[in-house]
Amino acid sequence: MAEGFADHFSGHAADYAKSRPTYPTEMFDWLADCAPSRALAWDCATGNGQAAVELASRFDAVIATDGSGDQLEHREQRPNIRYAQAVAEVAPLAGATVDLCTVAQAAHWFELDRYFAEVSRVGKPGAICAIWCYVMCNVSTEVDAVIDHLYGPVVGEFWPDRRHHVETEYRELPMPFDELDAPPFAMRCHWDLDQLCAYFRTWSATQRYLRATGDDPVALVHDDLRAAWGGGTRDVVWPIHLRVGRIER
Repeated sequence: MAEGFADHFSGHAADYAKSRPTYPTEMFDWLADCAPSRALAWDCATGNGQAAVELASRFDAVIATDGSGDQLEHREQRPNIRYAQAVAEVAPLAGATVDLCTVAQAAHWFELDRYFAEVSRVGKPGAICAIWCYVMCNVSTEVDAVIDHLYGPVVGEFWPDRRHHVETEYRELPMPFDELDAPPFAMRCHWDLDQLCAYFRTWSATQRYLRATGDDPVALVHDDLRAAWGGGTRDVVWPIHLRVGRIER
């Protein structure tokens, strides 16, 4: 594990890779269109490479970094992706070489002043910096009420402090570059209840609850979820909160 790295996901990296929703392809199309060229993208805090794989189909080369070696062991390989274990604040990249810098659901863990300094160093003139997050998923009024209960009263005290930046949709985070207006995007899955519960078990708060108490918090709400769900598969939607800036020299 990289020195100084706040690791909330290595202990369940395999489950994280299997049970997280995927980002919309149209968001990566839009980001690639904003970039000055499509030579090189840097996906920071890549995890298992979910965003890096999307970038690899749009850029000649992708550098994907993460502080967690355990996460990187579950990476998705592509010929034009190079993975490296590194913290966000120290990138293994030459200066003024990157067209697009991305961070998916992780910028709130960074020392942001240092990360943005690295973006300034490695980005080409006109390069794009994109950070995004998602908070709660939406299914139905009845299901959402049970999810809210799990998120707050059940595991709320186990969320790390910086989680509040996700809850405020990254609006409180700085964007030191020339900010662009991003279109709305959302992740969408068609899941059954078991898939939804597997996703809840990837939350850092549910894992911390489990380690602290020995109990699975998702099991505590499972009966209520099943009653609200009603069987079969349903659409699950996560609005994405995207901040985008252009590096001007």
